[in-house]
Amino acid sequence: MALVPLNLLVTHDGKSKRQHVTCVHKCGDACSKPVPNTSDNEYFGDIAKAVSRRSVLQAGGMAVLAVGAGSALAACSNTSQPAPTTSSSTAAAQPPAGMNFASVAPNSEDAVVVADGYEQAVVISWGDPVLPGAPQFDVTKQTGAAQRAQFGFNNDFAGLLPVEGQPGRFLLVTNFEYATPQFMFPGYDPDAPTRDQFDVEIAAMGMGVVEVERTPEGGLRPVMGRYNRRITADSPFTLTGPAAGTPFVKTAADPDGGTVLGTIANCAGGVTPWGTVLSGEENFHAYFGAPEGSPAPGPVDADRNDRYGIALEPSELQWETFDPRFDLAASPNEVNRFGYVVELNPWDPASTPVKHSALGRFKHEGANIHVTSDGTVVAYTGDDERFDYMYKFVSTRKVQPGTSAAAMTNNMAILDEGTLYVAKLSSDIPAAEIDGSGELPATGSFSGTGTWLPLLRSGPDGQAESLIDGITAAEAAVFTRMAADKAGATKMDRPEDFEADPKTGKVYVALTNNTKRGTDGEPPADASNPRNDNKSGQILEITDDHAGTSFTWDLLLVCGDPAAADTYYGGFDKTKVSPISCPDNLAFDSHGNLWISTDGNALDSNDGLFAVALDGPNRGETKQFLTVPLGAETCGPVITDDLVTVCVQHPGENDENSIDSPQSRWPEGGNGTARPSVVAVWKSGGNIGV
Repeated sequence: MALVPLNLLVTHDGKSKRQHVTCVHKCGDACSKPVPNTSDNEYFGDIAKAVSRRSVLQAGGMAVLAVGAGSALAACSNTSQPAPTTSSSTAAAQPPAGMNFASVAPNSEDAVVVADGYEQAVVISWGDPVLPGAPQFDVTKQTGAAQRAQFGFNNDFAGLLPVEGQPGRFLLVTNFEYATPQFMFPGYDPDAPTRDQFDVEIAAMGMGVVEVERTPEGGLRPVMGRYNRRITADSPFTLTGPAAGTPFVKTAADPDGGTVLGTIANCAGGVTPWGTVLSGEENFHAYFGAPEGSPAPGPVDADRNDRYGIALEPSELQWETFDPRFDLAASPNEVNRFGYVVELNPWDPASTPVKHSALGRFKHEGANIHVTSDGTVVAYTGDDERFDYMYKFVSTRKVQPGTSAAAMTNNMAILDEGTLYVAKLSSDIPAAEIDGSGELPATGSFSGTGTWLPLLRSGPDGQAESLIDGITAAEAAVFTRMAADKAGATKMDRPEDFEADPKTGKVYVALTNNTKRGTDGEPPADASNPRNDNKSGQILEITDDHAGTSFTWDLLLVCGDPAAADTYYGGFDKTKVSPISCPDNLAFDSHGNLWISTDGNALDSNDGLFAVALDGPNRGETKQFLTVPLGAETCGPVITDDLVTVCVQHPGENDENSIDSPQSRWPEGGNGTARPSVVAVWKSGGNIGV
């Protein structure tokens, strides 16, 4: 059967291992389109030059600069950096607890490859039954009705929530990010998708809750439990916060602007301390389209659409031909009802999930929570686009412990009341030492300071106040990118997952890559994004005044080939690390090690899962724990003392292949269909990495 053709007139970056077909369906082919952020925000280099002119560095020590503030940072911040660890000092260092395993070598196998001495098994795959009455998966007999009761396609985030009073039983909560029809439907014709295929795609996306239990061997298996649930791209959601009920989100089908059908493009997420799950709506723009030549709804709306990458042209999946709410010309406000952080209560299968507009609307990779000592809740979230921003939300409500109805009512409103901020970074490193090569400055590491700029203050019942002149509260909630542009936020290299270290409170950010950095008309390298043509990304470490507005930062990793001069592994001996490229999702183990999954490895190897030491002489030591099959991305890592799970997304996606001519047969092997799956890894009779 003929392969599904790709648009040969569109040139993919060719930098990472991510295939063009994945870009088309996962992110709307963003890497081949103009950068949506055309704001003229101050470049890092401009700031550094100003600092140099004031001779800040001539004072015998590094002065602390709070960008956008008139005073020094809070006492908890510290810009002094330890000297890089030398090879001789690391030679005798033993692996830290949790990292005592033999690194997996880079490879291109069509299999999940785990560290020696570890076992693995698939937990659940696309199409497996989730609800009673669901049929067994048959790739040739797919229907929307069947898919609504089955495990969805392209699982990304995963949360594993223990069931109280039932040792070894958990709720596995997952996102299903996107559909790639040529890897779902035999004989798929991209020029003539069918209504039946649309019905399956709608049902295959969204979220899922599945009860799982430990097996006698040590893995996990699904259970047909009472909590099992599927959320799809047309399930009802309640929109809360400043956007709800405003003219920007009202439609003919929902004149009140408070009930949205579906969640789409759900990428990463987080588990809250009160037992719910957060999910980020990321590349939602790609599901909306319009017939060629459709008139723009107005010059202001056109500007807003451009800022979000929304185009009045036919979409790749052509959903607009099957449902008018995806037609930008017929229902221009529908797209404004996506791009939020979603909260699901998995313990109540009858509950309606919510979309929190107080956290802003943009391409959320996910959201993760840190709770301060006084109960203040801080949510960190990134906008996964080249040259977009990092955000945090500080709630005015305090978390209430327990699972009572009163506690849950309070906690489910935590993300509706508080202040949304965007990050602005600076550095005292002279501009001449940041030339785009990634070479370390004289201080031995990339570091600096920053401030959180307030954008929007939200209160009870959707009351809100914009903190940006000339922008209303509703505009700040729905068109948050434009408010952040006006505030003067720092343009970053695709900020994806945020995680706060539960031991130290430091916040880590995965900046995946940005090959447009330093190209004509785009921002040059700066201290936090130190390489032009950044193919492999970096990990940012933030020491934050969580409920306040000041922070310091430094780069833990500048990823890529350890033999290359433009990489940095926390000062650790680079001859003793696993090469890592394109960091995506983050997690912590109980020992305090950071775990990183990758997406689009630019080093000619399959993507994988890595552990990184954060403290002591091993700081920066990076070890690969597993790799995923050909064409796949490693997503949603969960790290416990005796179990690791990962989501294997889009196995076998390759520009030259399709379901009719597959690159991968994982996990079934033989003549089986490549199916996105959750995989469990464990060590017989022992714990992970000890």
